[in-house]
Amino acid sequence: MSHDQNFKNLIVDYPRESIAFFAAVESRAVDDGACILPIREEQLKERLGERFRELDVPLLVEWPDGRRAALLFVFEEETKPKRFSLHRLAHYCLDLADLCDTDRVVPVVIFLHPGSYATRLRLGSETTAYLDFHCLDCALFALRAREHLDSRNLVARLNLPNMAYAPEDKLKVYASAVRGLRELEPDPERCLKYLDFIDIYAALDENERILYTQRYPQEAADMSGFAQRFIEQGIEKGIEQGVQRGEARMLMSLLRLRFGELPDAVQQRIESADADTLLHWSERVLTAVTLAEVLDGTC
Repeated sequence: MSHDQNFKNLIVDYPRESIAFFAAVESRAVDDGACILPIREEQLKERLGERFRELDVPLLVEWPDGRRAALLFVFEEETKPKRFSLHRLAHYCLDLADLCDTDRVVPVVIFLHPGSYATRLRLGSETTAYLDFHCLDCALFALRAREHLDSRNLVARLNLPNMAYAPEDKLKVYASAVRGLRELEPDPERCLKYLDFIDIYAALDENERILYTQRYPQEAADMSGFAQRFIEQGIEKGIEQGVQRGEARMLMSLLRLRFGELPDAVQQRIESADADTLLHWSERVLTAVTLAEVLDGTC
C-alpha cells in the first residue's frame, strides 16, 4: 500500500478541500475567484532534474484578475514521523520557489501516526538567523474525529478513520465517512475510488463488518450499490479488453472493500482463476459475509 500515492490522489482530486482542511490557517486567502492547478510531476522532473524529490503534488493557486500574486502550496504526507526530514522539505520548497519564480510558498506536512518531528529549521549563528524555515503540520492522528463527523469538507470526512476516536466509536466513524462520500461526491467513479480509501484506513475486521451491516444498514446498502456497479464495470471492461486480468483486478479491489487486505494466497488464487470462476465469485460478493463464503461457498 502506498500512503503517498493515496494522499497524492486525494490532493489532486480535491485541491480546494485539501487546502481548506490541511492548511486551514492559509485557506481564507483562497477565495472562489482563485484557480488551483497541480504542478505536474513531468514538469518538475524536466525542470529540476536529479534534484526532483517525490513529494506529494504541489498546488499552484492563481488569481486570473491579477489582484493577488500566485500562492504555492507544497503538501507532503509522512506515515512515520521519524522518516520526515525538514531539511529535505526546505530544499524542495526552495527549488520550487526558484522554478515558479515566487516567494509565496506554504509547506504543509500531513502526519498519519504519532512520533517526534521538527517543524522549524534555523540556520545561522548566535547573532543572526540566515534561514528561518518552518512548515504547517496536520497531525491527523491527533484530530478528534467527533468534531468532523458532520463536516461538509469531503477531505475531512474521508480522513475520519485516520483521526482519534474511542474504540467503541469505530463503526460510527466509518459510517460517517461513507455517508459523507455519498452526500458530497456525485461522481460514481470517485465514490468507488474513495470508498476504497476509507476502507483501507478504517481496516475493519470480519466481525466489525458484520456489526457494521447490522447497525448501519443504509450505509451498508450504499456500499453494496457501489459494489454492484463496480462488478458490472469490471466485467464490462474485462469483456472489452478481452482479458481476464481486468476482471481479476476488479474482483480483488471489491473484496478489499468488503473484507480488507487479502492474503497473498488468495490473490494468487484469483489471478490464476478462469473467467467463469471469476464471474461466479463476483456474484457472491454482495451476499457473502466472509471471504471464505465468496471463494469456497462456505460459512
